[in-house]
Amino acid sequence: MIEESAQLPRILIVDDSRMVRASLIKQIRDKFDVREEVDGEAGWQSLLLDPSIEVVISDIGMPRLDGFGLLQRIRGSRLARINCLPVLIISGEDENEARMRAQELGATDFISKGTPRVELLARLEALAKLASTRRELEQSREQLVRRNRGDVSVMVIEVDHYDKLCSEYGHNIGQLVHRKLSKLLSAKVRKEDTIAHLAEGQFAVISPSADLDACGAFALRLRRAIETIVMTYKEHRIRVSLTVGLASAHGDASVSLEQLLQAASQRVADGRKLGGNRVVSESGEVTADNIGRFSRLAVSVDHALTQLRSGSPDEVKKRLRELTYSLLPLLELMEAEYRLGIPIVELAEKAQVTSIEGVGTATTEGARTVWRTAS
Repeated sequence: MIEESAQLPRILIVDDSRMVRASLIKQIRDKFDVREEVDGEAGWQSLLLDPSIEVVISDIGMPRLDGFGLLQRIRGSRLARINCLPVLIISGEDENEARMRAQELGATDFISKGTPRVELLARLEALAKLASTRRELEQSREQLVRRNRGDVSVMVIEVDHYDKLCSEYGHNIGQLVHRKLSKLLSAKVRKEDTIAHLAEGQFAVISPSADLDACGAFALRLRRAIETIVMTYKEHRIRVSLTVGLASAHGDASVSLEQLLQAASQRVADGRKLGGNRVVSESGEVTADNIGRFSRLAVSVDHALTQLRSGSPDEVKKRLRELTYSLLPLLELMEAEYRLGIPIVELAEKAQVTSIEGVGTATTEGARTVWRTAS
């Protein structure tokens, strides 16, 4: 029994009410190992001393150090294992101002003291999985960097006005939007990418061997895809938009995954200030006009090969034009090296290179110029 308990994810509950702590512990003790503290100061000391804590549940009003102060210390910590911890704030349904302040300080999610057990466990399990995923990603960072020479990019994707959506139409509608976005992401990312759930209505995608242009192109396509989804609720038509923040290591192996996540999250905040429905990178807003030519139609060749090997050629045929476009630079290099008579011009015409950016009549030399500019 002791061995099984030690393997459970550890939750820190910080609340000055013994009854609240006891109620929470009763609901989650069969799924989590629990540590409890009576105020923010004691909670902070526990975080410093106990590296096994994976999720924090904190009340707001407490003696010595309240929930806001504890949240500020956590997000301001120089220890990566602390500053990235998921923090679940306990708040009343009528405490909108407190919730907004906690969100600004970096709260991951909110619960009320009467949250049903099933919902509480679902949220905690999702947050514990997030903490575990982050830890595993960071532990494998060195291998990832060696394989990709530090070329790793991160996207943080947020549903615009998610809290307002939940307050107007109900939390179940917000969860439905969250699930639709999760399903959409799972269908569109490459097999080598990793999706992490950061909070309700917010995801991260970690992409090895992908530059900012490729991520920006993906983010623009994702925004267009989510904009086509229209939900009806009690005669209301609900449309959803996304704000995406981008960050890249630019080949620098010293940049940590947490630094990339923080940078991408800050760019989401920048996009939110601009009104939302934006894609923002380190150089500002990303649009169809300033994204690189090559990345506009970039697709995963590895994914296409996997589909062919699994006997799904029809799925590959749907993306054949984009795949041809993506492979043209490689085919051109092969033709220049081996002189096999690869029909570069004809392939470029099939991929409609001439329709991109107003490029003129395709010739072999013209195609080379296009690809040098695009790369």
